[in-house]
Amino acid sequence: MTPLGQRLATRIRATGPITIADYMTACLLDPTDGYYTTRDPLGAAGDFTTAPEISQMFGELLGLAIAQSWLDQGAPDRFVLAELGPGRGTLLSDALRATASVPGFNAAAELHLVEASPTLRAQQAEALKTHAPKWHDTVDTLPDAPLYLIANEFFDALPIRQFQRDGAGWSERVVGMKDGALAAGLTPALPISALDFRLEDTVDGDIVETCSPAQAITGAISARISQYGGMALIIDYGDWRSLGDTLQAVRAHAPTDPYEAPGQADLTAHVDFEALANAATKAGAGHSRLTPQGVLLERLGISARAAALCQGAGDDQAATITSACHRLTHPSEMGTLFKALAISPQGAAMPAGFAP
Repeated sequence: MTPLGQRLATRIRATGPITIADYMTACLLDPTDGYYTTRDPLGAAGDFTTAPEISQMFGELLGLAIAQSWLDQGAPDRFVLAELGPGRGTLLSDALRATASVPGFNAAAELHLVEASPTLRAQQAEALKTHAPKWHDTVDTLPDAPLYLIANEFFDALPIRQFQRDGAGWSERVVGMKDGALAAGLTPALPISALDFRLEDTVDGDIVETCSPAQAITGAISARISQYGGMALIIDYGDWRSLGDTLQAVRAHAPTDPYEAPGQADLTAHVDFEALANAATKAGAGHSRLTPQGVLLERLGISARAAALCQGAGDDQAATITSACHRLTHPSEMGTLFKALAISPQGAAMPAGFAP
């Protein structure tokens, strides 16, 4: 058992099982042994690869979509350009390179990054040093100004709770001890009023996941956009409504048991986009239809961009560009597993690539 696992086991033996949300928070963000606080998880030497690391086209196209929204909303001369969980800073670096051709955009942008990992903050500082980024622990300290925000594979790492239907009630899945190891178990079933609406589309044994932090963050972002203008692009894997156990662990680019090595594997869960959309509406903002990533990127012109990059490229480089385009957009790759939701002020035009 890992050092963090031993500490969690001691805690559970002393006070009883913990929620999956508490378990995820400890595994990912423990100051001493947390996954994100102790390493760079990206790339071949890490545990997973995100879209910005696959191709520059991803960040370029999203950057230009944001710039178009900025123009559509009157090109404010000062605005916050923010990213939640910016990784190595690759996405924003590509976006700002592409938007350098949009008069006034980069000069008006104030770069703000919401990042928990000291290791990744250091890499972001290097990648974005010419843009003088500022860092935040939460979205609550972002400046009061028009907000143009990207969250790519951020919400999937927020801590979830899981509830398994039992008649008209719900048993919560929790983390306890079994045969000396960490393992999932169930609490006794109780009615949960917040899940009453899910009694209509579930049966006994079905699992529903909730993520209060995701709704709170989306609400805070949406309130700012409603008050000051701007837009948000949320891209992640998931679907319109949660159903089933989607908690997963990845280590060295392969699935692993979520309870086997606490602090040494990435833990994520599918995003419930319906809950995010409802949070945006409650905060006074509008939202787009949920759009597959492949559809969004095609609407933004990824095929044309790939063709342009291939011109004059060698055969090997052209093959790499074509392969990256396929990986980002094809239904058998990331094209339909990943979805996108846009948030904008009520009555404002939807960002490029989205339908209202």
